[in-house]
Amino acid sequence: MPTRVTALRLPLWLALVVAAGSGVVLDAGFPDGDVWPLTFVGIGLVLVSLRGRRAGSAFLVGLVAGLSFYLVHISWTSLYLGALPWAALSTLEALFFAGGAVLVTLAYRWVPRIWPGAVGTTVLLPVVVAGLWTLREFVAGNWPYGGFAWGRVALSQSQSPFGPLVAWVGISGLSFLMVALVAAVVELALRADVRASTRVLAGAVAVTAVLAVPAWPTTSSGTATIAGVQGNGPAGYFDEREPGDLLNSQVLAMSGLPAGSDLDLIVWPEGGSDRDPTRDAYGRYVFDAVSDGYDAPLLSGVITQSDDGEQAWNSSILWEDGAVAGQYDKKHPVPFGEYVPDRSFWRPFAPDLIDLIARDYTPGTRPEAMPIGDFVAGISICFDIVDDQLITNMMRDGAQVIVAQTNNADFGDTDENAQQLAITRLRALETARPVVSVSTVASSRVIDADGQIVAGVTDFTAGTMVHTVDLGTGTTPAVVASRAVELFVSFIGLAALVLARVMIGGRRSRRRRALETAAWPELADPRLRPGRRPRSLDEELDDPSQFDLPARR
Repeated sequence: MPTRVTALRLPLWLALVVAAGSGVVLDAGFPDGDVWPLTFVGIGLVLVSLRGRRAGSAFLVGLVAGLSFYLVHISWTSLYLGALPWAALSTLEALFFAGGAVLVTLAYRWVPRIWPGAVGTTVLLPVVVAGLWTLREFVAGNWPYGGFAWGRVALSQSQSPFGPLVAWVGISGLSFLMVALVAAVVELALRADVRASTRVLAGAVAVTAVLAVPAWPTTSSGTATIAGVQGNGPAGYFDEREPGDLLNSQVLAMSGLPAGSDLDLIVWPEGGSDRDPTRDAYGRYVFDAVSDGYDAPLLSGVITQSDDGEQAWNSSILWEDGAVAGQYDKKHPVPFGEYVPDRSFWRPFAPDLIDLIARDYTPGTRPEAMPIGDFVAGISICFDIVDDQLITNMMRDGAQVIVAQTNNADFGDTDENAQQLAITRLRALETARPVVSVSTVASSRVIDADGQIVAGVTDFTAGTMVHTVDLGTGTTPAVVASRAVELFVSFIGLAALVLARVMIGGRRSRRRRALETAAWPELADPRLRPGRRPRSLDEELDDPSQFDLPARR
């Protein structure tokens, strides 16, 4: 019997209003809004606005929802190069959002027609919708030019009870669970043929079952005492500075750190030194003085170059005993920030902006894990922290602690700092490893393997933080599975959608043949119409004078 499940469909004007509001609500669940339950509300508003739509209107509704979310969520990008890059990136991500919305609305149309029962609509349908949502996040996070994985709904849950789930299913797996829960609750609320008490109980059981999953136990062996230095120097792209200013600011920030400190590692941020010690005598002198004075290796962000000067890398070098003891080059330089892909194609659209990025950084190829003394550190430079594969790589290479170096000076006192810190906290939970995150200006923190902040430097001040971290051992299910969870749930969503469409097509064909045979035998059997080419049902309906149609049964 028909239910409100299949009947619910907002008028287009109202769906657009709901979609416009959904993005703002969705963003409020992320840092710096940090009201994490609003993420679930935002997801629900998006899904309700897509129910019962056709593909064209679903694309429009999804585009509005995507724009309302990204224009707010990444508004900090406008501080760097202005409004045009902010609008362009937001629009691109909104287009992905719109494409995913079309798939979701097709799932709402097709899946209940094939599996119309309570299990089909409250269990299978939410799984398909969540899988398609995760598929959209996967595509946007990997394409084009390496993708932009910012804004995945799971990234809002670093301080919620759902956060520890990332150790089991990873960030994409948590996005899937969140959307599936919301979709299931929406379907339960709309099942008019099921008692209200039963629906409430089913929804509560689903949420409780997810939250009842215990936190993955963290294990450790040994410790390392690490100092992070936040220089608060003129590290922004457009900041006025003289050569050596960044290096000097890092040195001055260490004034409160006693020379006799028993340290295993000193960490400077991305762009911590504007003097490369491998090519600059003063830089070498300072690096030697710091490393020798504290009797500890120094890990610092430095721009390195090839011997011929044709290539440049955003690098993190480990300086010890007067030489480079290890090096990692950023794998995921930011498109249109650290390099311009297809420069000749994009330059005519905004030559002034494109020409601001005069130097293109080359993506690195070195391993993400770096041996440092008696332990192994996984190195992540700024945007690398959002790339799931890079985190998997360092864990498989034996990283016991993650060192995240970043330069967010271009984003000022915006949500970007809090958003990146939230991602970093989720990485600690996901890998069961402590994270030492060191920035040029803000959000320098030490995070333990349980995702808790245990040390830090006041934002936009110069200073140091020293903490003895427990070196992680063991492996979480999320690290073992890696991207398999993301690919699996995405495949399930897409495969179920395609299967539903194929089955609907098969049912239509059988129904059409049955109608032709029952009501128009002349069409089904050409022998009843000798000497005439059999015509289709549509052709005969267009020309009923060809013969007397029998009454339909």
